[in-house]
Amino acid sequence: MLSENVKIVLAKAAQTAATTEVLSDVIDTCGFEGCIFMTRFATANAGNYIKVKQDVAANGATAADLVGTKVTSGTSEEGCAIDINRPQERYLQLSATRTASSALGEIWAILYGPVKAPVVSALSGTLAIEAHVSPAEGTA
Repeated sequence: MLSENVKIVLAKAAQTAATTEVLSDVIDTCGFEGCIFMTRFATANAGNYIKVKQDVAANGATAADLVGTKVTSGTSEEGCAIDINRPQERYLQLSATRTASSALGEIWAILYGPVKAPVVSALSGTLAIEAHVSPAEGTA
């Protein structure tokens, strides 16, 4: 099942409208093949974009942009995602740039391809998740 083979992390809470850069938490990819970041701008604008940085340091102090990872929200798309498969360094971080004043939705990181499964994504206060195999019909 997918939910047992991915780790879902709330990497940043939603942000109010502004024009400042928003950085996600640093995500440790150790034990996973890759990570996809997803977020949503409240306002579509060609100047709003996301990109991924990587680092060898857990605090992201020397994080560097990854070539070709810039994804713009365009003029009609508010949701953006970037998938990094087999990063060259252990730690990843999403950067969201807002050149037009815009609120930013939560930033989610989904780590996939675990070395060891099943993976648990129980995030107290942020995500309740269950997995069911061939459930019977009836009252939920």
